[in-house]
Amino acid sequence: MSELLPFSCDFDGELLSGVYGGDPGGDPGAATVVLLHGAGNGSKERLLPLLAEFVARGCQGLAFDFSGHGESTGALGELSLRRRFEQAVGVIGARVPVDSPLVLVGFSMSGQTVADLAGHYGERVAALGLCAPAVYGGEAWDVPFGDGDGRFSELIRTPGSWRGAPALEVLRAYDGRAVLVVPGADHVIPAEVTDAVTESLAARAQFTRLELPDADHFLGLRFRDHADDRREFVDAVLTGLGDRGWTATRAWVAKQLPEGAAVRDSRTLYGGWSSQMRQLTLDDGGGVVLRSFVKPFFRHHGPGLLAREADVLTLLAAREGVPAPRLIAVDADAEHCDHPSLLMSLLPGRVQVDASGEDLERRLELLAGQLVRIHEVVPEKLPRDYQAWTSPERVRTPGGALWERAVEVIRRAAPAYEGCFLHRDFHPGNVLFEGEGEGDELRVSGVVDWVETSWGPADLDVAHCSTAVALLYGVEYGLGFGERYAALGGRRLADGREHLYWRLLDALGYAADAGKLAGPWRELGRGDLTAGVLGGRLREYVGGLLERYA
Repeated sequence: MSELLPFSCDFDGELLSGVYGGDPGGDPGAATVVLLHGAGNGSKERLLPLLAEFVARGCQGLAFDFSGHGESTGALGELSLRRRFEQAVGVIGARVPVDSPLVLVGFSMSGQTVADLAGHYGERVAALGLCAPAVYGGEAWDVPFGDGDGRFSELIRTPGSWRGAPALEVLRAYDGRAVLVVPGADHVIPAEVTDAVTESLAARAQFTRLELPDADHFLGLRFRDHADDRREFVDAVLTGLGDRGWTATRAWVAKQLPEGAAVRDSRTLYGGWSSQMRQLTLDDGGGVVLRSFVKPFFRHHGPGLLAREADVLTLLAAREGVPAPRLIAVDADAEHCDHPSLLMSLLPGRVQVDASGEDLERRLELLAGQLVRIHEVVPEKLPRDYQAWTSPERVRTPGGALWERAVEVIRRAAPAYEGCFLHRDFHPGNVLFEGEGEGDELRVSGVVDWVETSWGPADLDVAHCSTAVALLYGVEYGLGFGERYAALGGRRLADGREHLYWRLLDALGYAADAGKLAGPWRELGRGDLTAGVLGGRLREYVGGLLERYA
């Protein structure tokens, strides 16, 4: 074990006990790792082997006991989430050079503290390590922990109290390296919390989810006693640290550019859910777009999704009427990149989901017309048959007679249909507009996200776009989108209950959590679309479909 030396830090009337390691005469720009223990009987002691591993890799590092823990003074019951954050800031300020990048590692309750610190230090944070992390609702932040039966315990034991946790938004905005360690059996942190943290980290960060099937919640003890797991975690956290975790992808992108060209700047493109999208500005002023699948589910399916998109972009390159990006390169299996990735041309225009009045009417007409032109594509080789995104057995609804009626409609066998070329994820968030929004000046300048392209009924594309339109703009617009499509020369849609089947097959896919769309749409300026608003609109839309087509 590398030599670790003790220190103490006087902060707000408490004497905080810590240990530190690393070469004080080493690289002044080297990252400093800060290890933060969990609640209860957690302390720095169990983290010492992990600290030594980081130090052995050339990092500066420290771990300390929060007040009321280990060798620090103070009463545990007087501690709070706010005081944990403030104590961590105090120790970092006293022990870490002001220009040193930070690697923040937190266990259990300190997942919240790591998020608080990430929000506080911003770009200075080079990497996060979250080990079976907890996050909490904002109302619990100032409340002392007490003896286990007080106000704090009442707040955190309220079902779903974590859902509005500010920490989730901080993690969603973080774009550096992030590693989430998930034990096989966690009796402390609900799986829903872990899933929410996963979703947030996968939005921007260079994210890895490290699963330890044989471990339980107490990962500090796990890393203390299992050297192989400890080394794997440290390897993951320090991967590509100087490039915020994107070393391999940066090198791959550079090889795909024209000779002499280089990436000057990068910015996140908002509104997506399944992948990370970045606009890369080149030194000549041009630009390209990089798609990376980071979420574990989509990373697993990335090879098939990106190979499909590459094929479709190649097909559409020679076709008029469907403005799709030009394929530049694809690394579907992540042989060269940090994640499965696809590089494509940058299209003009932008996603606009905040229309209203006459402008909205014009945009909906353009959407419907563009979908008509997509359905006119006849490829030499048919894409795969469509896949349903829910089923009577898998659908989860809020419960009640309305939802039971809707689910009964899709229990029947799928209606017969005449197949056509489907985008399969066509909605306002995947369409770029250019122009001022008046008359013919407004136009569709791009259609993106071709990873789900399929062969199936036109009704299914119409259904998917209709659901999104209903949630974005109001139920009446979603109910009427099919008529717009038909009036512009679209393929013949099914009648009555057969068309209802396709509409509900799509809408019921959002029944469990329509609110998951609130995050991406809020990033595009629709702060009015809360989870409650979206859930209410979906219910009203399903009711409207049953009334119109049943």
